[in-house]
Amino acid sequence: MDFFANRFARLKAAVFSPARIPAAIAVVVVAVCAVFADHQNKVVSDQAARADVLAKVNVIRAKLEGNINGNLQLARGLVAAVTTEPYMGEQRFSELASRLFNEESQLRNIAGAPDLVISLMYPMAGNEKAIGLDYRKSDQQRAAALRARDERKPILAGPVDLQQGGRAFVGRFPVFVKSAGNTDRFWGIVSAVVDVQRLYQASGLLDKDLGIDVALIGKDALGANGAQFFGDEQVVESNPVTADVLVPSGSWRIAAIPRGGWPTTPANAWLLRAIMVVAAALILLPFLTASRLIGERQRNYWELHRLSRRLELALEASAIGVWEHDLETNHLAWDDRVNEIYGRDADSGPPGYSDWAGAIHPADLPGALADFDKAVAGRGTYSSEYRVVRPDGEIRHVRSRAIFYQTANNAPRMVGAEWDVTADVLLNTDLVRAKQLTESKNTELESAKARIEHIALHDSLTDLPNRRYLDQVLEDYAAQAKLGGGYAALLHVDLDRFKHINDTLGHAAGDAMLVHASSVLKSNVGDRGFVARIGGDEFVILCTVYDDVSQPAALADNIVEQMRRPVYYHGHQCRFGVSIGIAIDNGRDVDSKQLLVNADIALYRAKRRGRNRYEFFSAELQSEIVNTKRIADEILAGLERDEFIVFYQPQFNAKTLEIVGVEALARWRHPEKGILAPDVFLKTAEELNVVSVIDHKILQQSLLDFEAWSAEKIGIPRVSVNVSARRLRDEELLKSLRELNIKKGTFSFELVESIFLDNNDDLVSWNVEQIKQLGIDIEIDDFGTGYASIVSLLKLQPRRLKIDRQLIDPIVSSPQRRQVVSSIIEIGKSLGIEIIAEGVETMKHARVLKGLGCDILQGYAFGHAMDADRLRSFVRSRRLRIAS
Repeated sequence: MDFFANRFARLKAAVFSPARIPAAIAVVVVAVCAVFADHQNKVVSDQAARADVLAKVNVIRAKLEGNINGNLQLARGLVAAVTTEPYMGEQRFSELASRLFNEESQLRNIAGAPDLVISLMYPMAGNEKAIGLDYRKSDQQRAAALRARDERKPILAGPVDLQQGGRAFVGRFPVFVKSAGNTDRFWGIVSAVVDVQRLYQASGLLDKDLGIDVALIGKDALGANGAQFFGDEQVVESNPVTADVLVPSGSWRIAAIPRGGWPTTPANAWLLRAIMVVAAALILLPFLTASRLIGERQRNYWELHRLSRRLELALEASAIGVWEHDLETNHLAWDDRVNEIYGRDADSGPPGYSDWAGAIHPADLPGALADFDKAVAGRGTYSSEYRVVRPDGEIRHVRSRAIFYQTANNAPRMVGAEWDVTADVLLNTDLVRAKQLTESKNTELESAKARIEHIALHDSLTDLPNRRYLDQVLEDYAAQAKLGGGYAALLHVDLDRFKHINDTLGHAAGDAMLVHASSVLKSNVGDRGFVARIGGDEFVILCTVYDDVSQPAALADNIVEQMRRPVYYHGHQCRFGVSIGIAIDNGRDVDSKQLLVNADIALYRAKRRGRNRYEFFSAELQSEIVNTKRIADEILAGLERDEFIVFYQPQFNAKTLEIVGVEALARWRHPEKGILAPDVFLKTAEELNVVSVIDHKILQQSLLDFEAWSAEKIGIPRVSVNVSARRLRDEELLKSLRELNIKKGTFSFELVESIFLDNNDDLVSWNVEQIKQLGIDIEIDDFGTGYASIVSLLKLQPRRLKIDRQLIDPIVSSPQRRQVVSSIIEIGKSLGIEIIAEGVETMKHARVLKGLGCDILQGYAFGHAMDADRLRSFVRSRRLRIAS
């Protein structure tokens, strides 16, 4: 008994000891937090579930309101027409009603009931049984019809069972017309019948992945008081999320719950509970461990206090500060005297290595660190002397001594002492510092002046003179040239393909190419001229010692040839070239700025003529550049003023000569020169990078014209639009095409001859495939001129290919050309590709091409390119001739 009593007493003391109280409190707190967290988690889970259901309900509600109101809104226009034409017949009614039906509506039919008897119906097919229905005799529909008449407003009823079969919602519009005496006379009812299943489908109620169970209440738009007409009754009884759907003459109540019912337990409940258990264990374990150590800590406390007090008294009797450095953790411990030496407040917190290193004068820090590292490496004594810069700016000289030792757990440490020796060395140090400072300032001033002058006038990468230095040299040359003598040549050098290297291999590679180019230029020019770098990849050479113009040309030849040679950079073979513009001045009336402009114009000509070459400036060249710039400015202004318009050239079926489409061609309505063809402006537009803009404008205008022709029943089935290579490489092309909502099969894109189909990149191929997915046909233009091939036909699989006019023109007189065209047609036929022949100038050409099996003809023999109005007249007059 005593044994168990003693064991119980010890257990009781251990459990209920003061050291255990914090652990007990922690357990209670954790338990309360766990219960609260579990409850809060369920609340949050329930709220999230209801919010998710409400979000889906709102989407369905918005779709229902939009669809039902949109469908009924379509019928309002017909009601207005009936009001103005109360005696219209079945044909007129069908003509008007047919315009209301489109692929996005859910209208099933529209009925007109003069005097409440249905006699007008569209569409008639499938709805014949409803003809003759008298609303006054129909128990199911009489109330809604009379209500619409009496309340003189639209009434939505349903869903109802239709006379002709099926179920639908019926929107009834009362029609009143003016009679003699300007009074309203009740004409009858116009009913818009909305198919139930199509409405539900369009509103998302029948989606398999909806994720919620839905019920609709409020038959005949009676809201919450109406009968349920959709969904399971169990939904209404399961605490659903509700929302009102506003419809004409009332509302519906929509109720929804998650599919399968509301969750009873949050998905993360057991995970949260497990986390709380682990957290409780982690909190309790340290408290239990700490209680065991408290007793031991108390025993050691008084012994440590005694030793610390003795050490403190000894240090107070000395003027030396003591420090300790833990070499593993880099932790420092200073006493108050060390803090005083370094100018730190005793309550500023424990010092760190940065405090010590930051306080030592920068000039002495390397020596102090070297002495310290040497002592640590040899595990011996440390001795050093250095200056300390205190926070108030005062400099103190400190001498430090320390010794290496290891703790019981083999932790390496240094313990040492420091004292202030400022009074011993201050005077001598001040004298040395004053001498060094004077000499240093003089040296630094001279060096800084030279560096500033060099930096201001030279490029930091290539160390060549910069633009500022070049301007000074040109000014000096202009002043000296007035004294006469010789030729001066200014060469403006621009690197070709430098941007490609810079973008693909990085700026470091670009810098290496620039350094290489500068060395090539300097080695070729030598001391005969001046080389400067004036921009990213642009250089200028000024040579003033030439006697004739052949010498600058020879220099340019050498530079072009050497720049062509490959340069190796980190295993990559880099190739680039140069274009050079040369301007010559004979030394009389020199304008240095104009000389630079002239060289720039010549450089522009060199780049336009294929790069890797040089060109001399001339008056004719300047005139050409000015003219090109004028055209460029006019093109940009023309784009702003919408001067670029569309002309259409009709295309004809080779067998029937019926119009099967038109080709949209860009024209410039110049305010002074009239209508201009693309050969006048296309090259300049490509240089301005605005061909894509013109393409887009032509496509937009073509769409507007096509819609107008369709509305007027002009009968043009298809429009072909040219697409440039840059446009096909536009990442935003597909987005812009989707926004245009082009009807499938009505438009085709001609890939112009500048697109090399056999070598196009992945983006072009992907864009072409996506264009075909949008229902836009692909045609190859100028086939047979050398750009397209059989490989491209197999890869692209176009709908049509157009044989170039260069092959078409001689087929009448050349059997060889006729055989070539015949072969192309046979190739196209074998691949299922329609063949278009352009440039058909005569009917003889047309007969030959028809005999060869060509599908479509286009050319002056049938019609010139014309604007939309002239094309409309052309088509109508052609119809009249055919009809007559």
